[in-house]
Amino acid sequence: MRIAVIFLAFSLSGFAASTPYPMKGQTVLLWPDGAPGSEGKTAPERWIEGATPDAFHRVTDIHKPSITVYLPPKEKATGAAFVIAPGGGHRYLVMDLEGELVAKKLNEMGVAAFVLKNRLAKAEGSTYKADVESVADMQRAVRIVRNRSREWGIDESRVGVMGFSAGGYLAALAANRGDAGRPDAADPAERMSSKPDFAVLGYPGIANWTEGVTKDVPPTFIFVNSDDNLSVAAAEYYLAVKKAGAIAELHVFRRGGHGVGMTGRTADFAKMPESRWPELLHAWMSDLGLLKR
Repeated sequence: MRIAVIFLAFSLSGFAASTPYPMKGQTVLLWPDGAPGSEGKTAPERWIEGATPDAFHRVTDIHKPSITVYLPPKEKATGAAFVIAPGGGHRYLVMDLEGELVAKKLNEMGVAAFVLKNRLAKAEGSTYKADVESVADMQRAVRIVRNRSREWGIDESRVGVMGFSAGGYLAALAANRGDAGRPDAADPAERMSSKPDFAVLGYPGIANWTEGVTKDVPPTFIFVNSDDNLSVAAAEYYLAVKKAGAIAELHVFRRGGHGVGMTGRTADFAKMPESRWPELLHAWMSDLGLLKR
């Protein structure tokens, strides 16, 4: 992961893919008439090829934020759901490793998944901010999932957020902010709460966390590898949640590095202890009663 960050830091220009990665689910725009703060931005998004050391797919230059819908089979559905924020250093989003592949693993657990394509603060020429537009996209996604919960077979009181790396930062922001919605809003989605019911942070990029954490932060599950430079910050955030009097669980594995998603970057992932973290997440959700049908 470190190699990829160094390589991509020079420039993402000239590496646009001829065709986008074919996400398998239904795509839903968060704001069909245009996202607040993106007025006048019409440049198309770009899928990056050639500048990365692996076969995973990355997208950048996002001005029309969206979610892609992945629903479990009806006979397995538990009613629980996640909005998933892929990582990518706020420069791009790794849409398969930390998005679609995660969604498929969650579907196997009977959990609905909505892969977020949010605006990016560090894309070339970006005027967005992670703690403004990017987190607003995640909050809007939570509202939409709740608003369409009957259509998608979801319990609107069991909608969580999950984020990886930079996406973990957005998930933490969403967990600490959130509001009850506006009952008089013309847009039905805006009447819904943006506060997630639980949060999962995968090796979250919260090294410069400055927000206060209160007892109102939802139950939080954190996973990180000890040889990841973000491990100390993840542990500090866990302690902050605990000190606030909220529910938290932290898993730190000895090795595995950064950017592994739920399925790993190589076949070696399956042989490592860190590959068990989805099982630990399942146990945590079961213990909280989130997987009761």
